[in-house]
Order: sequence, then C-alpha cells, then structure tokens
Amino acid sequence: MNATKSDMKFELTKHAKRALAEREIPMEWVERAFSQPELRLPDPDDEEVERRFRKIPEFGGRVLRVAVNITVEPNRVVSVFFDRKMKGKL
Repeated sequence: MNATKSDMKFELTKHAKRALAEREIPMEWVERAFSQPELRLPDPDDEEVERRFRKIPEFGGRVLRVAVNITVEPNRVVSVFFDRKMKGKL
C-alpha cells in the first residue's frame, strides 16, 4: 500500500491549523520538523509536550518549533511557529 498524506504520524489541533494558515507555514516543513528534528526538548510547562526544532533552509535558515503532545496516538501537534530565540543555536 502506498503512503498518502492521510497516513501522517500526527494530527493538528485547531490552534496549530490556524497558526499554519496565519503564518503561511507549509505542511511539508511541519512534517520535516516532526519526523526529522535537529533538536528535541521537553516543554518546561507541560510534561506531555515535546518541542521539536528544525532549521528551514527555504526560509532563510530560521528555526521552526513544533510542539507535540507525545502522550496520545497519533501524536498531536499543538503549536507551530518560528522561534526567534533559537536563531543561531542549531
């Protein structure tokens, strides 16, 4: 069976969907940061959430942060944004 977009390993919350649309972040970038992060850190405020970071060369090397609830299956992306504080750290 061929993999399709519906076979993604995660879901998006309404907040994450809205953030993608408002910030014009392509789903491909989210998928890349989700599945191939350059850095993973626990969220200091929520033990269920892991922050995944990845530089996006197509966007000037800025660092995309994808916050993922790792306690549910499939995992749930709860927030997506470019993290200015991570500039130059990856």
